Amino acid sequence: MALPQVSIVGRPNVGKSSIFNWLVGRRLAIVDDMAGVTRDRMTHMLEDEGRYFEIVDTGGIGINDVDELDEEIEAQINIGIEGADVLMFVVDVKDGRTSLDERVAKRLRETDKPVLLVANKCDGENWEVESNDFFALGFGQPVVCSAKNNRRRQGLVDAMLERLPTQEEVDQRDTKKPEMKFALVGRRNVGKSTFINTLVKQERMIVSEVAGTTRDSVDVRFELDGKTMVAIDTPGLRRGKSVRTDIDFYGTHRAHRTIRHADVILMMFDCSKRISKVDRQLVSYIEQNYKPCIFVINKWDLMAEHMETGRWADYIHDNFSTLWNAPIAFVTGQTGQNCKRLLNHAQMLFKQSRTRVGTPKLNRIIKQALVKHAPPMATNKKRPKIYYAAQIGIEPPTIMLKCNNPGAFSKTYQKYLLGVLRDSLDFGEVPIRMVLEKRSSADPHESLEESVR
Repeated sequence: MALPQVSIVGRPNVGKSSIFNWLVGRRLAIVDDMAGVTRDRMTHMLEDEGRYFEIVDTGGIGINDVDELDEEIEAQINIGIEGADVLMFVVDVKDGRTSLDERVAKRLRETDKPVLLVANKCDGENWEVESNDFFALGFGQPVVCSAKNNRRRQGLVDAMLERLPTQEEVDQRDTKKPEMKFALVGRRNVGKSTFINTLVKQERMIVSEVAGTTRDSVDVRFELDGKTMVAIDTPGLRRGKSVRTDIDFYGTHRAHRTIRHADVILMMFDCSKRISKVDRQLVSYIEQNYKPCIFVINKWDLMAEHMETGRWADYIHDNFSTLWNAPIAFVTGQTGQNCKRLLNHAQMLFKQSRTRVGTPKLNRIIKQALVKHAPPMATNKKRPKIYYAAQIGIEPPTIMLKCNNPGAFSKTYQKYLLGVLRDSLDFGEVPIRMVLEKRSSADPHESLEESVR
């Protein structure tokens, strides 16, 4: 868990995406009168008086999708609910309490999450009176607002913050983790289950030469050198056009869910097979979720006499150039060769992803980077400025830079700053999330670059 999270849920067309855009301050989610426009989750970080949290927009609960994507939408909603610290249950005061609202309420009562009931489209005091009817849903008095007319935004933000854990509470909760969870992912028949069986020295997984034997994500807890860890074996994935059965479909979504919840990902390849489209899709999903990753080349005993490890490493880097910093391991799951060394390295990545850096040290590093290579001039002929840096989250390490004009920093310059952070801190092999935020009136007036002149 990097930051506390609020997921917006509710039946279709109550204004969830409008509230998302309103809170974010710009149009990110598509807003349309047609029910079901929002299918995938959208996530954005918000800040209020120094507190940071993520807000997630989800699809409408109970929709019959015209493109027959009901299962996909439902899977995304489930992920949003599972990952949330607070559920924002949005209802439409102008439509009144509906039977579908009742169904959503019943579903949310079955979770153990705090629920914030929000009555949207309260465009005036008369509509606010009408919102009292939603008290019957069982989540207390609703917070009233109107995204369209910009009414009661701060009241809604305050209500979210009251229910969210503080960052200190989130960090304390995460430090109590007794074990590392690592997930083995990859396409079918690359040897994931055999690898786990070798690790735990007993037949805990069904191992078969028939592709696709593992049909669900399975947790296996074991000890290595006195450290308890959990291995998660996931279903082997195949191309979307080949997903013919419900088992295949849900296996794909369970694998994606496992990636989101694991601490470290072991992305496994069969050294005798070429990298496929499925491999690229999986790695892309790992990267999108900022997960520490080790590329694992399995069955290396079959290839060791015919190829040097450097050639496969180059092959990996050529195909996944944006993850050039991810380690590469060559193992033989059948015999256990190099498997212990691999897990020790995974533990190192787990530790890196949970490392915190003090604000003074961060600011010294960014200041030196600015002096060495100042950001290019923006289109308005003014140079963008950074006022200070701070770490605001772990897993992944999340670095916030307060600046005068976030949009003026080019992607190339952002990559430069990320490279400096990676070289200067203990985040060498894990993803770093860097967030550029506009300076508020309470922030320092002197930039880091100016402070050294």
